[in-house]
Amino acid sequence: MSPASVSVCALLLAIAVSCTSRINVGLLAIPLAWAVGVYAGRPADAVLAGFPSALFVTLAGVTVLFTLAEINGTVGLLARRLLGLARGRHTLVPPLIFLIACAISTVGPGAIVSVALVAPVGMALSMRAGIPPFLTALMIANGANAGNLSPLSAVGIIANTRMASVGLGGHEWKVWAANFLAHCLVGAAAYALLIRTARPAEPSSADGHDDPLTRAQWLTLGAIVAWIVGVVGFGLPIGLSAFAAAAIVVMAAASDEAAAIRRMPWAAIVMVCGVTMLVALVEKTGGMDVFTSLLAKLARPSTLNGVIALVTGLISTYSSTSAVVLPTFLPTVPGLVQQVGGGNPLAVALSINVGASIVDVSPLSTLGALCVAAVAEPDLARDLFRKLMIWGFSMAAAGAVLCQLFANAFAG
Repeated sequence: MSPASVSVCALLLAIAVSCTSRINVGLLAIPLAWAVGVYAGRPADAVLAGFPSALFVTLAGVTVLFTLAEINGTVGLLARRLLGLARGRHTLVPPLIFLIACAISTVGPGAIVSVALVAPVGMALSMRAGIPPFLTALMIANGANAGNLSPLSAVGIIANTRMASVGLGGHEWKVWAANFLAHCLVGAAAYALLIRTARPAEPSSADGHDDPLTRAQWLTLGAIVAWIVGVVGFGLPIGLSAFAAAAIVVMAAASDEAAAIRRMPWAAIVMVCGVTMLVALVEKTGGMDVFTSLLAKLARPSTLNGVIALVTGLISTYSSTSAVVLPTFLPTVPGLVQQVGGGNPLAVALSINVGASIVDVSPLSTLGALCVAAVAEPDLARDLFRKLMIWGFSMAAAGAVLCQLFANAFAG
């Protein structure tokens, strides 16, 4: 068997494990890369060269900065204050929750942190306001995912890095906007369908929304704002400047760096870097051409956007969007377009991003699971789990339709 075919088998094995078990697929992907390298006669240095060191620094810098902000209560207090704005206006609670989750996700923490911060307060507040838990969960998860491909967020960094590696760089805000609009459409449809089941009630304010920011929280907020201005306004490197902002917070004793290091999402970082390392070796051995040929058999030029969105959506339902689906599928885009015989590469990449992300409201994903965990009543939690499961699977088809209809026009 050729090294290219062996590398594809290793990649397919990693995808299968990520879909069928709770094993951190990054821990498997790294030795698989080594094994493929040995089979292909490549030295260990060539295998290690595929480790995405720049991506690691970026992910670690962004996550440590916002973990520090989470530990000292800065982001959580801001979320509670914003949720307090909906007091007395129950129909405004769902869209406000969507916007808050989106805003937090967009500026850096990403969807998982955003949901973890908003879900406990948002679910409690909306239930007091008579809003169905299902609608609230959809607003939280879709709102967080709407901002998840920002160039400042970890997942956006992953998507843009992999796109740039195949000549599709420079579209950072278009990547964010396509994903944002898709989730806005889905969120608006959910609101229109479910708001009629809301029961007007006298909502309680979110606990702590009147608490003043402490000196440490003001300093942390200032460091984050300065980091955003530096990245967006002056083009500073995202990861290095995030480490600089985190260092300011730590040196000012505004948060606990030891606790932040312990609470960082190391498992997710290992997954992303491990799978990216395996994909890099698949590319070097020519396996990506074989993998792309397999994908090309599923579509024609006229249906490529919808088909790739459906495939990535179905895989993402069981697997990790950021750690497996995006690093694996985005590098295939140029070859896929060539082998199918036509298509817009940027539109295909946007379809992969949207198709993989839009299913993440499923309770099999971290976002959906966090929303279910925020419901204290067991019967309500079971009902929410079932509804989110159905909705998540249906989103694979919805994402395919949206991408088939609009991806080419959006990509230009």
